[in-house]
Amino acid sequence: MNSQNPNQGLSEQAVALHRSGRLAEAEALYLQVLAAAPGDFTARHLLGVLRAQTGRMEEALADIGAALKLRPDDADALLNHANVLKSLNRPADALAGFDRVLALKPGWPQAHNNRGTVLQAMGRPQEALQAYDQALASAPDHVEALNNRGSVLQDLRRPAEALAAYDQALRLAPNFAAAFNNRGSALLDLKRFADALGCFDRALALRPGDPQVLNNRGNALQGLMRYDEALTVYDQALASQPGYAEALNNRGNALQQLKRHDEALASFDQALASKPEAFGGAAIAALNLSDWTRGAEIEAQLAQRIGNGEALSPWMLLAYSDDEMLQRRCAGNVIAARFPSLPPPLAGGPYKHGKIRLAYISSDIAHHPVATQVVQLIECHDRARFEVIGVGTNEDDGSAQRRRLIAAFDTFIDAHDQPAAAVAQQLRQREVDILVDLNGHTRGDNFDVLSYRPAPVQATWLGYAGTTAAPFVEYVIADRVVAPNAAAFSEKIVNLPVCFFTSDTSRKIGTPPTRAEAGLPADGFVFCCFNNNFKISALVFALWMRLLKAVPGSVLWLKQPGDAARPNLQKAAREQGVDPARLVFAKPAPLDVHLARHRLADLFLDTHPYKAHATACDALWAGLPVLTRYGNAFGARVSASLLTAAGLPELITQSAEDYETLALALARDPARLKVLREKLAAGSPLFDTPRMARDMEAAFEAMLAAAAKG
Repeated sequence: MNSQNPNQGLSEQAVALHRSGRLAEAEALYLQVLAAAPGDFTARHLLGVLRAQTGRMEEALADIGAALKLRPDDADALLNHANVLKSLNRPADALAGFDRVLALKPGWPQAHNNRGTVLQAMGRPQEALQAYDQALASAPDHVEALNNRGSVLQDLRRPAEALAAYDQALRLAPNFAAAFNNRGSALLDLKRFADALGCFDRALALRPGDPQVLNNRGNALQGLMRYDEALTVYDQALASQPGYAEALNNRGNALQQLKRHDEALASFDQALASKPEAFGGAAIAALNLSDWTRGAEIEAQLAQRIGNGEALSPWMLLAYSDDEMLQRRCAGNVIAARFPSLPPPLAGGPYKHGKIRLAYISSDIAHHPVATQVVQLIECHDRARFEVIGVGTNEDDGSAQRRRLIAAFDTFIDAHDQPAAAVAQQLRQREVDILVDLNGHTRGDNFDVLSYRPAPVQATWLGYAGTTAAPFVEYVIADRVVAPNAAAFSEKIVNLPVCFFTSDTSRKIGTPPTRAEAGLPADGFVFCCFNNNFKISALVFALWMRLLKAVPGSVLWLKQPGDAARPNLQKAAREQGVDPARLVFAKPAPLDVHLARHRLADLFLDTHPYKAHATACDALWAGLPVLTRYGNAFGARVSASLLTAAGLPELITQSAEDYETLALALARDPARLKVLREKLAAGSPLFDTPRMARDMEAAFEAMLAAAAKG
């Protein structure tokens, strides 16, 4: 044998070293063999495999390519060649390579599995799933294929099936760290955050310090609202992998929840270098900081980014722009990114029930403005014609608002921690006629549930002031003031006759504190705005400062902002020639006291472009006139709708100049303000909640009638 192939012993020795992991010694022997016999296929092929193992992919490609010139139909070499092409991010070439392998060995599970990974990376998930299924048809216990099958099922928004695939992989390989990590990711999709946390802990026991697993663990902790712990875990991920953009972005999100907006902005900025999605987080952080310099930089990029298809927060955009067509495009980007395909609709045509089965779904069944606004309307629904179901997808916060709202429903489904598909199935089984979404594009949205079309009629209302751009939401409930332009909505607009906004008129107004107790001067005009500071733009603030300078002794009474935003507002006042002491910040107070203290103010000044919604309603309920400017989008017209319904259209201006002029005129004319207060005290349809319930019910009946006609 040695006389025929003197290199045989060296080749065998090189292979043995290679298998034992002594790669440098093996490489030296392969090179020695090839120096003597350049046409040695095995040495050339395995040298390429070794170089691929050590990350030298271009060299590996050359070596395996040279081996294939010696044996063009060697399936092993073809497989390894395709694997290297995949690693070099040449997916089309890799796919062609795997196809060549399978033409020679049609049932080879590893080739089908690897082909699936390429198809998945190319954004062809259905074909990838078919490839993994072909691998498993030949080898049902192929652990990698099971794990990869779970991954592509997650891409296809089928997390429950993905979970089953991971479970099968882990039964076969109980120490498969990647499968534990992926299983946790599927559980995150299913909102089973505590279970996900357990999976990530198992993965970390097997792969301590793995940055991807740590990042995912942080996401589970965020889902459990344990933001301080999440922050610690993201920091651990970043210690393991400095500059890890995904962890930086998620860290920013945790810091936002902790109201540490300056640190959040810094984290988002670090992530932005390689993760464009962090732009949306930076945009929100800048608003929360009242960092108008950074906000202007962000605003200048919004139209182009949205036009390019970036999925930015539609809610964030409301505070930057009242371009309603840009808002529709923004919402459409989010829906398109999140739902590349939709599951088959669960509901068919309308049902025929004795009572209309009406369900409201929200993640704000808690101490939240939405819960406060809707509760009396829910109580006022006509139970002779409607069966009213509530679906809460948020955790129980133990609040009185939650308890009262739950009691207002005929049936309440606590869907916290339930997968979207399971919630949708429950609604389908209950044969819900109309499903009303109270979130839209706000935190904790319920689009995943709505995407299953569990009800024949689906509408959005109240929580988000704009279009969802979702093909599975058929109607938006609005009015003619807020939604005059049908082109700005993907939904059909259902206009209520008075106002789309509802409120709880059973709320008690307590005894107002004294001016001194509220931190206000004993005398002087009090301009007021209790909107969150993220709605205050630089232009609006500059206008307010001009008013303070024009009205001696006046003050501006604001909701207390975050610790980092307050000095920014005070600095801006000083730069515009106003003593920062003339900005008075209202501390948190119980609702009855908060409503009562409105009576210490003289005029509520609205923001632009994102207007006061619940805050304007509170002011009007407490008897405080609200001055607004009519904007160009739903969110920029809400106060105008409220004032129209309240019988005070004279407080709606059409431009910044008119707004400033009227504010100054009212500040100088106490008698005129007194007349406005008297109008509010006389009552209006805005605060006739039983009437609004009838208007809503008529709208629901019209929706069902239209559905019945097809």
